[in-house]
Amino acid sequence: MTNHWIDFKNSDVILIMGSNPASNHPVSFKWIQEAVDKRGAKIICVDPRFTQSAAKAHLYAPLRSGTDIAFLGGMIKYILDNNLYFEEYIKNYTNASFLVNPALKLPGDNKGVFSGLADGKYIKDTWSYQTDGGGVIKKDPSLKDPNCVFQLLKKHYSRYTPELVTRITGTPKDKLLEVYKLYAATGKPDKAGVELYAMGWTQHTVGVQNIRSMCMIQLLLGNMGIAGGGVAAMRGESNVQGSTDHALLFHIWPGYLGTPTASMPTLSVYNEKRTPKTKEANSLNWWKNFPKYSASLLRSFYGMNMSIEDAYKIMPKLDDGANYSWLVLFDQMYKEKFTGFFAWGMNPACSGAHSNKVRQAMTKLDWMVNVNLFDNETGSFWRSPGMDPTKIKTEVFMLPCAASIEKEGSIANSGRMMQWRYKAVNPPGEALPDGDIMSEIFFKVKELYEKNGGPHKEAITQLSWPYGKKVGGHFHYDPRKVAAEINGYFLVDKKVENPLKKGEFKEFKKGDLVPTFAWLQDDGSTSSGCWIYCGSVGEKGNLAMRRGTADATGLGLYPEWAWTWPVNRRIIYNGASVDPNGNPWDPSRAVIKWDGAKWTGDVPDGVGNPGAGRPPFIMKPDGVASLYGPGLADGPFPEHYEPLECPVEKNLMSPQKSNPAVKRFDKKGVGSDLDVFSGVDSCDPKYPFICSTYRVSEHWQTGVLTRWCPWLAEMQPGMFCEMSQELAEDKEIKSGDKVIVKSARGEVEATAIVTHRFKPFDIDGNVIHEVGIPWHFGWITTADRKYDSLDKKAEVFTEGDAANLLTPSIGDANTMIPESKAFMVNVVKKGGK
Repeated sequence: MTNHWIDFKNSDVILIMGSNPASNHPVSFKWIQEAVDKRGAKIICVDPRFTQSAAKAHLYAPLRSGTDIAFLGGMIKYILDNNLYFEEYIKNYTNASFLVNPALKLPGDNKGVFSGLADGKYIKDTWSYQTDGGGVIKKDPSLKDPNCVFQLLKKHYSRYTPELVTRITGTPKDKLLEVYKLYAATGKPDKAGVELYAMGWTQHTVGVQNIRSMCMIQLLLGNMGIAGGGVAAMRGESNVQGSTDHALLFHIWPGYLGTPTASMPTLSVYNEKRTPKTKEANSLNWWKNFPKYSASLLRSFYGMNMSIEDAYKIMPKLDDGANYSWLVLFDQMYKEKFTGFFAWGMNPACSGAHSNKVRQAMTKLDWMVNVNLFDNETGSFWRSPGMDPTKIKTEVFMLPCAASIEKEGSIANSGRMMQWRYKAVNPPGEALPDGDIMSEIFFKVKELYEKNGGPHKEAITQLSWPYGKKVGGHFHYDPRKVAAEINGYFLVDKKVENPLKKGEFKEFKKGDLVPTFAWLQDDGSTSSGCWIYCGSVGEKGNLAMRRGTADATGLGLYPEWAWTWPVNRRIIYNGASVDPNGNPWDPSRAVIKWDGAKWTGDVPDGVGNPGAGRPPFIMKPDGVASLYGPGLADGPFPEHYEPLECPVEKNLMSPQKSNPAVKRFDKKGVGSDLDVFSGVDSCDPKYPFICSTYRVSEHWQTGVLTRWCPWLAEMQPGMFCEMSQELAEDKEIKSGDKVIVKSARGEVEATAIVTHRFKPFDIDGNVIHEVGIPWHFGWITTADRKYDSLDKKAEVFTEGDAANLLTPSIGDANTMIPESKAFMVNVVKKGGK
């Protein structure tokens, strides 16, 4: 995420689309409201449902779930047709002028797909740039060449007319144009607009392209790198940013270093393939430092126990082309490819798409370890509804762990801010902090490898683990030592040239903390557990513990409150907030400013001296942001495709109905007998209504922490289904009735809520209904309700089962995140038809 929540106060227009911050991120709404109160900012909310955020908005527009790209593509066309783009910004700071291979075919000329599609995968030869004899990308600064990115962008989105967008989305044309006009007005130097998204955008087969559409709009309007701008990811937990930074996902190592594959057998090959190169003379191309970060990471794993080359060799490698994401893992588990499984701090029996498949997959295991605060649907899957424990072989172990207030450590929030949290109370009973549990397991596994040997035993026996000490036979993990390890050390005495001042050298001693990632080395003389956090612990201590409230700029940067990666920079790519001569586009909201000798304000993002010609998007090989993005799996421009399950017979935009690059688990030899879908090739009358999942304020995630709280359960007691008055009348359903919501994969009982918040959509002359259900519930608090001796409820917990019993096992073409925000269901009164 480029900016941060406090920065919302600097916006002139806030677009809420794909999220509901008034309900789900109420602290963020404090800053949204400040923008309204102090700047006269306007709030736009675009959502299938009239949410709490819509109630606070100045402008609300409905749209059908799964049609965001059509809506946003129409906005791109509106901006281009009306010359509302920030021309100087896009000419200097984007790839708008780059010339593309003339062989590229756009969907409008190629039956709805880009050129190169073969067997569900794109061969991207025609997506390349034109280059001169020296390999430099050809450009047209006038933006008039028909093969330049800007002209291709205009051509691609020329099809996204207001009339067609309205037919696809169900958004009334007047509302559509009103949204376009209000948001496009931020494309001026003295205006700023921000977009707030969450799972409402990501959980689609085109999730990445949803977000990229908005990034392109922000670039066209000059809203990236500035105060009040950006594309804001409204995280579902306080440490989602931190977990991805530290490689929760299979395809990256900590610090977003690409995971090595089998075709990269040596460290030199790995570095060669992962380090981007550029022929652009002025580009900083910061990722050229990749070998420094990979070497330092390997040192953080193994210390000086072996060479960095040997450390790399024993690290796990992915099979080339293999995918190890959530849907694939549980598919393989269902096919009996696993013997054991750790469910650590999660509840996949409720949180995973197609929960029936997930629960069945766990019956195929020999053993499972559930690490959590409370028993949950995952740990007790063997006694869930429909299961016969006598026929399940899986042995389940429960390891109780400490809650956040029962341990200390850092979190990194949506603004990339690393903040330290302190321990308030001891964990109860046998519960331990996660680090203690992991350490106990590590030392036992290490002991077994040292005693019995095994393949690649050095990968375990040579690991460095200086993170605490044993007391009374128990290892006490010290998160402060881990924080220092993440920052990194010099491992030998070394004299190093100052990376910011050529010819100046500094002496470091073995054990010195590395000041910032610019000082990391590629020869194995430094360590860093996550290079982007290098600089967080140093001579002044653990900077995540700081609580300074000074704010010299008045923009809400608060540079002495905790620490933000990278190098305490609060707004990434802030070099784009100034013109090529170094002057702020908007002096009243100057993120950085040149005082004649140095940059002041935020930590500058590698922009160099004013007028030096260095483009500001330093993490991009060519130095500029991508209006044209050939790196994605499903197209260099976002294109509207219908959700895999949808209520329409055809895609009105093109002959290609759904995203052609998605992985289909229902194909022969790919998925399983449980992977079924409805409304794919044609509408299925058995499941006529769109369904989407969402959150409520009173519960968190799958509810493991909140469903056991009677005071929260009393406010939100169980699964419900929101529907329009019109649909309720058709189905003879009243508020409070018990209903069954059913998809091709399963069903769930819910309480009907008949409301004005949903309205029927007019989709190309057809009435289409949408319903919504929350995803926080599960069967275990229903089954384990407590009663006193008089048979009266002593404790009231929630009832109902998981919304994900209904959701499909289909994912985004790039990330494989499940499409939980647009799938087809039926709703009937319980006991009815």
